[in-house]
Amino acid sequence: QVRLVESGGGLAQAGGSLRLSCAASGRTFSGYAMGWFRQAPGKEREFVAAISWSGDITYYADSVKGRFTISIDNAKNTVYLQMINLKPEDTAVYYCAARYGTAVTAWNLYRYWGQGTQVTVSS
Repeated sequence: QVRLVESGGGLAQAGGSLRLSCAASGRTFSGYAMGWFRQAPGKEREFVAAISWSGDITYYADSVKGRFTISIDNAKNTVYLQMINLKPEDTAVYYCAARYGTAVTAWNLYRYWGQGTQVTVSS
């Protein structure tokens, strides 16, 4: 059974940084892609970043390019989202997701999801 567990969320000031982690377990993830999505209150879930399991393909939402970096540690089955220069509009619950196949930006193409971790950025 695939399990994704996010950690690293919390409160940060505008301009600050946080690093989210997503620990994956339950199967061999070779051939999988991992994504980060977020959902703010009253808003739809939106794509943040995605990465292939090999780490050689990455995608970012325009709103986070240059500020967020997605990376993967295959030995630890863990995906990271380094966030710098945080803005109040980054406040949301951040979800880790996994799918078999290529990295994509559409949330409905990801089969497995974590429980989410709250990120709050104060101005």
